[in-house]
Amino acid sequence: MKRRGATFTFWGALIFFATVAVVVMVAVEMYVYVDKKSGGDRKVISIVMLFTILFLSLMCTLADIVRRRKMIDRPVEQILDATEKIAAGDFSVRLAPRHRYGNYDQYDSIMENINTLAAELGKSEVLKTDFISNVSHELKTPLAILRNYAALMKVEGEDKEKRDKYADILIGAAKRLSDLVTNILKLNKLENRELTPELKSVRLDKGLAEAVLQYEETIEKKQLEVECEFDEVTLFTSEGYLDIVWKNLLSNAVKFTEKGGKIAVSLKATEDGAIVKVSDTGCGIPPEIGSRIFEKFYQGDASHSGEGNGLGLALVKKVIEILGGEISVESEKGKGTTFTVILRNGE
Repeated sequence: MKRRGATFTFWGALIFFATVAVVVMVAVEMYVYVDKKSGGDRKVISIVMLFTILFLSLMCTLADIVRRRKMIDRPVEQILDATEKIAAGDFSVRLAPRHRYGNYDQYDSIMENINTLAAELGKSEVLKTDFISNVSHELKTPLAILRNYAALMKVEGEDKEKRDKYADILIGAAKRLSDLVTNILKLNKLENRELTPELKSVRLDKGLAEAVLQYEETIEKKQLEVECEFDEVTLFTSEGYLDIVWKNLLSNAVKFTEKGGKIAVSLKATEDGAIVKVSDTGCGIPPEIGSRIFEKFYQGDASHSGEGNGLGLALVKKVIEILGGEISVESEKGKGTTFTVILRNGE
């Protein structure tokens, strides 16, 4: 952009130089002509040259007004009008550059930047609207549960067993609400870089083993087979951030694997870090869903929607990006899913 602007400035300066040269030449020629015709009469020469200079100055002024109107005032007005609309919340604004790409001047470059800005703001507005809609939707279910079962607990004559059952449901709904709020706050802080990872030497194998043990009760209840293969790996990274990753990946593996299925967790050392894989023999993910699972609130399997809030994998992806790593997913419907996390040493 700057080079195209510099080229335009050069040609503008050249045109200005040529205009001044022509004006001076016309003035000199007029002086020679009047001097010759008047026989050197200084009074006549002065009067004629005065009017000549006034006329040439007027022509230059009018030409500059037309030039400024076309080349400066008009694009500036377009830019001001566009920025006023954007400031008022209209992100559909688009400006058409006056020159072909490759011959842009500074105003064309500004217009392109405004178009890009408006498009990005438009995306952000859509995301914000979707986010509010999704949060509202996610809040409705647990709030309805809390309201309905709290009302049932007030009914006289209910036995202790039913009251205990209602209390468990209320506790579950309250936990879901708490997890939703916690995840929203975490994701917001991560995106705004309000949370700074505390880097230190971390034994990845120990952290993964502890994460697996947290789901021991559920694993036994579902009679799942768990296969762990860990290299001894120490990385300079954030233990707290990685805990978010392991918790969400293992939670999904346990949740989506049917009774009697298998979960495999592996950790392999690499030259500059490590590779972690979390696999399951669950329901799998169709390709059209797999491309969206890292989006906020996206839940590919509606049958398990009541067990989560669609923020877990969005959190995982953000955390891994901050740590400078990568995450990918391979899956086949009905055969299971494998998440692969590539971590690099933070030193």
